[in-house]
Amino acid sequence: MATEQEIRDLVAQVVDGLLVPAPSPARPAEPAPVDADTGEADIAIGADHGGYALKERIGFKLKQAGFTVHDCGTHTPEAVDYPDYAHAVARLVAEQTCSAGIIVDGAGIGSAMVANKVPGVRAALCYDVSSARNSREHNHANVLTLGAGLIGDALAWQITETWLDTPWGEGRHARRVDKITDIDRRYRSEQ
Repeated sequence: MATEQEIRDLVAQVVDGLLVPAPSPARPAEPAPVDADTGEADIAIGADHGGYALKERIGFKLKQAGFTVHDCGTHTPEAVDYPDYAHAVARLVAEQTCSAGIIVDGAGIGSAMVANKVPGVRAALCYDVSSARNSREHNHANVLTLGAGLIGDALAWQITETWLDTPWGEGRHARRVDKITDIDRRYRSEQ
C-alpha cells in the first residue's frame, strides 16, 4: 500500500516530467469486485481544479463507507493540469497498488483519455447509473472518470456506488475484454 507521501512524490514526479513509463505488468490490472458496504478495496482518487470539490466529497463518502482512499490530488482549487492527476491515479491501478481508481475533471473526457494510455487500465467516463453498470459488467473497467461540470453531487455519488457495486459479468463479455487486452499488449510490445 502506498503511503500518502509516496503518492505526493509520484504526483510531483509526474508534474516535473521525471517519471518514466511504468513497467508493463505481467497481466493487466483486474478490478476486484468492490463492495461499498464492506470497503474491501483500496481506491485511488484524483482531480484537477475543476473536479477538486467533487473529488473531496467522493473521497469523504468513500472513507465513510470503509474504503482506504489514496488521494493523488489536487489538494486545492488552484488551476492545475488534469493529465498529471489522471496519470497518477492510473499508475496506482496499473501497478495494482489500488484495485480501482476514480478521476474527476470538468468533463471527465480528458482524464479518461490519459488513463487509457497507461497499460492495463480500462477507464470509462460514466455520466449516469446505466453507463456505470455497463462499464463494469461488460467492459471490466478499473478506472471511473466523472465530469464535475456535467453532473451534480448526488448523481456523481450514485454513479460511484453503482460502479463500485457492479461485478464483472464475464461470460460473453470476457472474449471482448480479452481483445482489448490483446490490443493493449500488442502496442506495448511494439515500443
